Amino acid sequence: MIYSPTRRINMAIRQSLPLAFTLLAVLCSPPFWACPAAFAVEMKEDPKGFEGIPWGATLLESETFGKVEDAGRLKTYELKAGPPTFGPAKIESMKFTTVDDRFARVTVRYHGKEAHDQLLAFLQSRYGPLDRTPGQFTGGAVKIFAWQGLETEVSLRYETRTDRGIIFFENPSLASRIEGAMAPDPDLGGATY
Repeated sequence: MIYSPTRRINMAIRQSLPLAFTLLAVLCSPPFWACPAAFAVEMKEDPKGFEGIPWGATLLESETFGKVEDAGRLKTYELKAGPPTFGPAKIESMKFTTVDDRFARVTVRYHGKEAHDQLLAFLQSRYGPLDRTPGQFTGGAVKIFAWQGLETEVSLRYETRTDRGIIFFENPSLASRIEGAMAPDPDLGGATY
């Protein structure tokens, strides 16, 4: 059947309206625009490192650190001492990452609501209170909190469904080099092995 141009346009509009309304509803709903990122709170005092280790320092295998991964430009270390704790909480792991032999990031993994509450309170006591203004932190299934200093950034991501959390302590300029170190080698046709 052949339709006039006007009728074809009207049919196209009627067919696309449900999609347009759905898209508008998704884009305007609070979980869509509020959850992707929390706003970082300015640190009350930038430690310029982690637990006394300055960013950019050289980490080597020692009585304190054991190398657990060597991926060329990236090396990962763990503390040799028993099950780690951080502040008042027991944690699953604490990994120290270097890029080009310069200390750049610490990754802390934990589980449990109690550990989460302890760690969140500890980080606020150390780096400053969070801004609890609506829209300044995330709610729902994933909670994200962040503190930012001149040389240090701390971000905590906690998934309420699994009761699992991860905290990154990093120097932004060195951490950005981690992504470059993970990029595929052009001589390997895109492979990263």
